[in-house]
Amino acid sequence: MKPALPRWADLALIPAVNLALALLVGGLVVLLIGESPLRAVQLLVTGSLGSSYGIGFTLYYATTFVFTGLSVAVAYHAGLFNIGSEGQAQLGCLGVTLACLALDWTHWIVVLPVAILAGGAFGGAWAFIPGYLQAKRGSHIVITTIMFNFIASALIVYLLVNTLKVPGSMAPESRTFEAGAHLPFFHEMLAAVGVRVSRTPLNLSALIALAAAALTWALIWRSRLGYEMRALGHSEPAAVYAGIDPARTIIVAMMLSGALAGLMALNVIMGSQHRFVLDSVGGAGFVGIAVALMGRNHPVGIVLAAILFGILYQGGSELAFEMPNVSRDMIVVIQALVILFAGALENLARDPIERIFARRGRRGRAA
Repeated sequence: MKPALPRWADLALIPAVNLALALLVGGLVVLLIGESPLRAVQLLVTGSLGSSYGIGFTLYYATTFVFTGLSVAVAYHAGLFNIGSEGQAQLGCLGVTLACLALDWTHWIVVLPVAILAGGAFGGAWAFIPGYLQAKRGSHIVITTIMFNFIASALIVYLLVNTLKVPGSMAPESRTFEAGAHLPFFHEMLAAVGVRVSRTPLNLSALIALAAAALTWALIWRSRLGYEMRALGHSEPAAVYAGIDPARTIIVAMMLSGALAGLMALNVIMGSQHRFVLDSVGGAGFVGIAVALMGRNHPVGIVLAAILFGILYQGGSELAFEMPNVSRDMIVVIQALVILFAGALENLARDPIERIFARRGRRGRAA
């Protein structure tokens, strides 16, 4: 039996090695199309972290991925693979939109608590049905959440085309909210204290995302419900023996997971777009799966992984602009490589690292 890896190696070393392998393979792809991998990396980093403009966009993207990554992680700790965060986020966008449309004549301080409740409630309600079907009917959570992604997409298209669309407009989108439903931008808040930075979509929801990560940590590792979820995720028979109700725990975990996915709408709908457009989620629910995997389903790791994917999104846009041969599709390939090495090929790095630590342990005992 191989000795367990040190916690720091499991949480930090293996993800770092996986990321390095992904970037190495991505660099080879860039080299094959006739561009310099070193210059590509330079453009990627400077485009995302080299200015207040790049940092603002990087953190804006990361904010969305924190919410969806936490969504996947909460379900994971209960032994559930929720790949329905995309659909739950779409319903969250609907909830936040309705709150903003109803209250945008007031002030964002009034609208924000209602939007949080609405986004969480709509996302949680959409996740409740797959959770109930898993708990009570034995339906596989992966299948039902896939189906509900498609149903959510169709429902949102119907509502934007037939109900929420501005009369006389051809665009399938809601009306733009009044200023009372706009979250403050970071460049505005910093300007109020004399700090000048570039105008970006980064807004107050970034702080809400950090608060959500802290509350998720407290929920999973410092609450009775979190203990029940982790116990169920490790062993359902053991959880039942301990007096835990699996059906209740599954449903609650899925609703919390869906609520977190729904809260991403605060960043996109209330914080940036100020209206509900057809592709507001933009695949962030699926990126959340990669973020959770790379972050080892821990809130701190998820925040770091979300920033990494924010770098890939913003830096990738700058890279595609500066290197025309590196298309946007090539950036998607690099993102896919990160997901591949962080998920499916995780053991490619884990096994050699475990052997290295095992040899070090044997030499230490021999000495």
